[in-house]
Amino acid sequence: MRPRFEPGQNIAIKVPAHEYDKTVSFYQDILGLERKSDDSADERYTVVFRFGDKNLWVDRLSSLSQAEIWLEITTDDAETAASYLDQCGIARRDDIETLPDDFRGFWISGPSNIIHLMREKGK
Repeated sequence: MRPRFEPGQNIAIKVPAHEYDKTVSFYQDILGLERKSDDSADERYTVVFRFGDKNLWVDRLSSLSQAEIWLEITTDDAETAASYLDQCGIARRDDIETLPDDFRGFWISGPSNIIHLMREKGK
């Protein structure tokens, strides 16, 4: 059975440490995007902007040499989605970033190596 997939609310730009401040300034000062407050975010490492009806996360990672775009996809059933994507030969990437134990979702890498967070709706 093919599960239903939809865009999630979040887009993340993972940025090398040496480009973080300039990237935040670009979205905030040059483009003038509205900065959202997120009590869980440490602004030295993560800033969230309103991006239309989405959230644009700019995350500082010292382990990167170039920026990466990460996307969120939602599904009605994470377990069914995982099985389906495995049958389609899509690589799981649970090692990419630790998710909470009670989180109903997982990481995958698309064919062009774009990271996607597959998240069960409402979880």
